Amino acid sequence: MDPLTHGLVGALTAQSITRHRKIRPTLITGFFAALLADLDTFIHSSSDPLLNVEIHRQFTHALVFIPVGALVAAILMFWFQRRHLSFTEVYIISFIGYATSGLLDAFTSYGTQLLWPFSDARIAWNIVSVVDPVITIGLLVAFFMLFRPERHIMGPPRGSGWAYAGLAWLGFFLIIGFAQLQRAKDAAYDIARERSHIMERVVVKPTLGNRVLWRSTYVRNDTVYADGIRLTWFGENVYYQGDAQPLVRLDTFDEIQSTTQFNDIKRFYHLSDGFLIRHPDQADVIGDARYAMLPTSLIPLWGIRLDSTDTNAHVGFAYFRDASSENRSTLWTMLRARELD
Repeated sequence: MDPLTHGLVGALTAQSITRHRKIRPTLITGFFAALLADLDTFIHSSSDPLLNVEIHRQFTHALVFIPVGALVAAILMFWFQRRHLSFTEVYIISFIGYATSGLLDAFTSYGTQLLWPFSDARIAWNIVSVVDPVITIGLLVAFFMLFRPERHIMGPPRGSGWAYAGLAWLGFFLIIGFAQLQRAKDAAYDIARERSHIMERVVVKPTLGNRVLWRSTYVRNDTVYADGIRLTWFGENVYYQGDAQPLVRLDTFDEIQSTTQFNDIKRFYHLSDGFLIRHPDQADVIGDARYAMLPTSLIPLWGIRLDSTDTNAHVGFAYFRDASSENRSTLWTMLRARELD
């Protein structure tokens, strides 16, 4: 999830478990420790653009790395907190805060290698989007109520009460997200049945910042289909038929086997769980079909750019975010469960 949410969850979890009387140092340490795992975003290679994509949410987010990450956080934070907390206290708080990072990311749709190095599987429970303002605001209120001076606190006593409240807020929306995911999956199967399709693979995930508009991406007979599903609490769900494109298969590139470019294509194939398509407007780009600006679109958010003139060079990596007024208007129409023009 976004850095602010990560920090807030780490801070509130540390305070709720330790129930430390030194609330501000505990919150600050837990907040910082929860952010440390995402420093992997700064690992880059100018010669190998795919390295950053592979390394993000890998070893720094793995369960076995938590003690190491917590130790690094504790060493960095002890200098600031040595007047308030012992090193042991700083390490325990850092351990709790750091441990929340990978687990929280697993609830989103990008994929987190929690079991590295024993498994390279990217775990994605697809319950919430990577940015969810409703969740973040509730966590922020709880953090603020704990952090501000004692003399300004009204109502519930200080301590871990607000930390429990903030985590309960998070848990409530995770439960709702899980329930909505099951409904969205059922709706995706209904769409396929109406087309007389048998889905070979399917991914259903929420769109950005909400739990009502979902994206279904499935494969049938080497073709990828994308659809939008607007869930309603009362009445019938609203479906938005999307695009369909041929799936890109690895055997298409048999003639360049044992080249650097082919190895990069295989790496991206693994990162995309095999959901590869050609960019509809750029033939030299292969994208991840699971992600797009609109739930009905198969214009990928990112992809690799091939160079047929130099197959021994690494592929390029490009983003295709299009926040145009047309796309925003279409997305808003879907969120309101209205018919598209």
